[in-house]
Amino acid sequence: MLLAVDVGNTDITFGVFDGEKLSTRFRFTVKVPRTSDEYGELLCNILEQKGYTPDDITEVIIASVVPQMMYSFTSGIIKYLHCKPIVVGAGTKTGIRIETANPKEIGPDRIVDAVSAYEQYGGPVIVVDFGTATTYDLVSADGAFQGGVISPGIRISANALWNNTANLPEIEIKAPESIIAKETTSSMQAGLYYGTIGQSEYIIRKIKEESGYDNIRVVATGGLGKIISESTDEIEIYDSELTLRGLQLIYSKQKRSN
Repeated sequence: MLLAVDVGNTDITFGVFDGEKLSTRFRFTVKVPRTSDEYGELLCNILEQKGYTPDDITEVIIASVVPQMMYSFTSGIIKYLHCKPIVVGAGTKTGIRIETANPKEIGPDRIVDAVSAYEQYGGPVIVVDFGTATTYDLVSADGAFQGGVISPGIRISANALWNNTANLPEIEIKAPESIIAKETTSSMQAGLYYGTIGQSEYIIRKIKEESGYDNIRVVATGGLGKIISESTDEIEIYDSELTLRGLQLIYSKQKRSN
């Protein structure tokens, strides 16, 4: 079985694939520094709770935007799962071309999402990932990654509100009953929620306008992407499994090329 791993700035998301089928998924935080043994033991324990043994995992592929934790993390995988992981990066066969000024600067998470959206939904396609940062990336009809936008994610904006103001509380991020809020909590929720929708709609429309492409599909993913996607017609598809599926697709390309 294949273990696909998406290492983000907030969480590590895991998916276990049996062939092309995503059998289970789980996550844990990256906020706590861990040793290789801690990563390995935690991963084995969760796998066993899901009904798998470490020996069931025969291959591992990782996309990471947190380089400082990768030595301990990959060491834990090698030690406990006995697999040398494929780490998505420069030289990884992905099936799409990178047409930016410096392709090595493009985060592997963005590349993985682009591969997944293009392979599953075709191009041209705009891929929106509502993660720690919110990214908007354009893939052409012939599979070229042409660039995009990076903006602060919803949680970054929320943290800035309550960490940099004396009287604003930490709140749950959700849709308020009305944009015309009557008290502080719902006022903050309205700003975060509707502000993100407004930003998303404007950026998507501008990418469509400047690209010159007709019939661009828009695919979104990411933890808070569902509540945003449900409230705008600019986003056509929400796919919670987009990144994990992209890792599985890239893994398959590596195997076919060997």
